[in-house]
Amino acid sequence: HSCIWQMLFSKGTYSAYSGEKMAGVFSYESSEIDWCEDNYKHSEHVAEFFNTISSFFFFIISPIMLYLLHPYAKERNLAIHIVWVMMIFVGLFSAYFHMTLSFVGQMLDELSILWVLAVGYAVWFPRKFFPSFIKDRWTFARLVLVLTVITSVSSFVKPTANAYALNCFGLHLLYTLIVEMRCCTDQKALRLAKLSVALWVLAISCWISDRFGCSFWQRLNFCYLHSIWHILIVIAVAYGTTLIAYLDANYEIPYSLPGLQFWPCDKWAVGLPHIVLKGKTTKTRKRC
Repeated sequence: HSCIWQMLFSKGTYSAYSGEKMAGVFSYESSEIDWCEDNYKHSEHVAEFFNTISSFFFFIISPIMLYLLHPYAKERNLAIHIVWVMMIFVGLFSAYFHMTLSFVGQMLDELSILWVLAVGYAVWFPRKFFPSFIKDRWTFARLVLVLTVITSVSSFVKPTANAYALNCFGLHLLYTLIVEMRCCTDQKALRLAKLSVALWVLAISCWISDRFGCSFWQRLNFCYLHSIWHILIVIAVAYGTTLIAYLDANYEIPYSLPGLQFWPCDKWAVGLPHIVLKGKTTKTRKRC
């Protein structure tokens, strides 16, 4: 009987320990990452107030981009909408992470970004850069899916390295974009490329400065660079993905005569870029 009670007690202790460990990853400040902004300065329930609030820019920009890119997505592939649908989740998980600084929040934030990049690779990566053993986009998309799943699982081994790995993916996309733009003569596209790179560099500079120069910014009493990063990066993604989509449209649906415009007014040449289809689409083309 004593052995039975000991066994039951051991199982109960293990279950209680597992439960505490599970609850621990959801608890406030269970993440190893803590940004420069002072914690709980403006609310006792929100760890990083401005970093949390700035995440809601994703909820503003994403629906607008979904609307603006719909004519292109409808003609090209509706799966393209997944990018901006997932950007809404990036904003949601970013807000949750900065509100709690929890381990689960950190992983959701970083993995959502990883999957946005993966979808972007799958739907937009130029065919001419495919590995030689891949013949079509569907096969390439499945390869990207497998690699993303492996990376997602591996990210739990060293969570603090995730952000740096994501920035490396961003650098590769930037390199691919630069290679593509060498052959481009469209002045509007070239201007959009320069704006995209400038916004991305400025955003990354804010991220790095907040991460590694916190003591300097604390002396200046300005600890909000990470919240500025949120605003700049979502705009940079809007600019960059529109440019990539424009190049893709020229390759994949050239008959639609894609062009670039800015919303809300193209004459301003500022705002959110989007694609207009000036030619005949599949619905209006004459079929023989």
